[in-house]
Amino acid sequence: MGFTIRELNHVAIHVQDLDTSVDFYERVMGLPRIPRPNFNFPGAWFALGNQELHLIEDKQLTPCTRRHHHFALQVEDTYAVREELEAKGWNHFVSHGPRPDGAIQLFILDPDGYVIELVSPPK
Repeated sequence: MGFTIRELNHVAIHVQDLDTSVDFYERVMGLPRIPRPNFNFPGAWFALGNQELHLIEDKQLTPCTRRHHHFALQVEDTYAVREELEAKGWNHFVSHGPRPDGAIQLFILDPDGYVIELVSPPK
């Protein structure tokens, strides 16, 4: 017997200020907000294509480096995305450039310091 993993369902991250993070993921990143069950703790859910991003508010979250892991979102053109983020006032960039296979990576930080990779496929 055994089991089959079908796909990644969601990524969940703890955030210190839910309103700030909702503004970032909804307004700056343009992610659509989706319904969330009525848990007994604050949070918000967003669609990531067929997967989801779950925010969980944690007022006790302390500032620290969160660069030891990241999640990646595929986009059409990282240069166009960077221009749009800058136009929205977001300038928390880590790096931007090609991977050895020709894909272009743009690494940014969210309000809590989580690293998000935006990647466009090789041309």
